[in-house]
Amino acid sequence: MTHRRLSNPSRPVPRGCGKIGGVSKRSQILSPEGLPPLAERPGVSFIMPVLNEAEHISQAITTILAQDYAGDKEIVIALGPSTDDTNRIIADMAAEDHRIQTVDNPKAATPIGLNLAIAATHHPVIIRVDAHSGLGPDYTQQAIDTLHETKAANCGGLMLARGRTSFQKAVARAYMSPVGLGGPAYHSGDEAGEAESAYLGVYRREVFDHLGGFDEGIKRGQDWELNLRIRTSGGRIWFNPDMEVTYWPRASWPKISQQFWATGIWRAELIRRYGSKNSLRYFAPPLLVLGMTASLIETLLQLTGTTKTWPKFLRRFTSLVHVPSLGYVAGILATASAAKDCGRRERFWFGIVLPTMHLSWGAGFLKGLVTGAGTTKDGSR
Repeated sequence: MTHRRLSNPSRPVPRGCGKIGGVSKRSQILSPEGLPPLAERPGVSFIMPVLNEAEHISQAITTILAQDYAGDKEIVIALGPSTDDTNRIIADMAAEDHRIQTVDNPKAATPIGLNLAIAATHHPVIIRVDAHSGLGPDYTQQAIDTLHETKAANCGGLMLARGRTSFQKAVARAYMSPVGLGGPAYHSGDEAGEAESAYLGVYRREVFDHLGGFDEGIKRGQDWELNLRIRTSGGRIWFNPDMEVTYWPRASWPKISQQFWATGIWRAELIRRYGSKNSLRYFAPPLLVLGMTASLIETLLQLTGTTKTWPKFLRRFTSLVHVPSLGYVAGILATASAAKDCGRRERFWFGIVLPTMHLSWGAGFLKGLVTGAGTTKDGSR
């Protein structure tokens, strides 16, 4: 395929080192007081790394081009070595609209693609987008208003997960449920305010000028790590629930399992690197896996008669290991049964998807905690 290359970008972005100690807390360069004023309608650069996204890419680009925003816009897409029609679709759209630019990302790594795209941009505001996402028409204007009003270095909005099939709708329901992913406001919703991280992100260019790019050694969770560096530099991360982004999750059970396995591994890697800077909520899924494993082992010991020779008090004590697991199963069944605003098939898949997310994530976390992430990639892509 042929596409337009961007060479010799005016603002090259150094690679992110990912070392929080390398950021000067003293300078507070990204604090609300340290950031220079932002123009009323600054130009915006949308960046998007892609790989095998033929099903979603056209719609994602269309929602960007349809933004109701009066400032200048450009889209820079980092092309991975897709094996489907992704790159052809992008080339056709780029031929029709000069605002669509592309750069090559032969390693197909998300943080590398993001850095390559940033290096090719020209505007003072950089908006990360995803091929699985669709921006609301007012997203950009709301983001610029948020940056003006809060003097944030980065802001983000609400991920509105949606689905087309019963399975995908169940996954979307799990994404949005406090029982599913929970935690961050951008999943389950919350009032506007300062946040730990942001979904996708709308960045002031000064973030990359001062901190470098995304850490290319972090294949998943690189946005959280960059937001940690922003906060360490005095910058403000802001959540605005009015900034809505439609997200289309993976559409099959194996892909969900692979995605959450890789995500768990990389979260453990971030725990290994940054320890207490991570929230305690990340330990819930691995504790669940350990509890259910202990319950399974105790059951096998009972079935084989091994526990018959144990003292009575010990048998009673070990039987308590089943309580958390049974409580979890009961909670999943109750949560799925309570979903009355959907059909039976979606409720059934919802009851399957929730433990799939939790157990895949938790098992991946335990592996990553022991071995590190290494070169783990998201196989669902």
